[in-house]
Amino acid sequence: MRAHQGSCHCGGVQRVLRDDPAEAVACNGSICRRVAGLWHYCPPALVTVTGAGVAYRQGDRAIALWHCPLCGCTTHWTPMDPACPRMGINLGMLDPDVWQRVPRRLVDGASV
Repeated sequence: MRAHQGSCHCGGVQRVLRDDPAEAVACNGSICRRVAGLWHYCPPALVTVTGAGVAYRQGDRAIALWHCPLCGCTTHWTPMDPACPRMGINLGMLDPDVWQRVPRRLVDGASV
């Protein structure tokens, strides 16, 4: 496993992912399809986020969806429940070599 560095477009929110994505998840739920997130789920301990992101809490407020206040890129989501064992990283903020060849899985978030 190696560390993968990535950021939003302007570099204001940076992340280091200490995990190798085995799949990329595309969700058709209302927020995911609008931000065009390509998600990797992992334990929060494997991610370091620096910079001043802004959180948006939608609907049931189960997650906080983070974006850069300057360029607007959605970078990741974190659970509102601190006991939740995972978070989501938007793989599009990483070098394409990290995620281009991993299998895609569609999650039907629109029917939940």
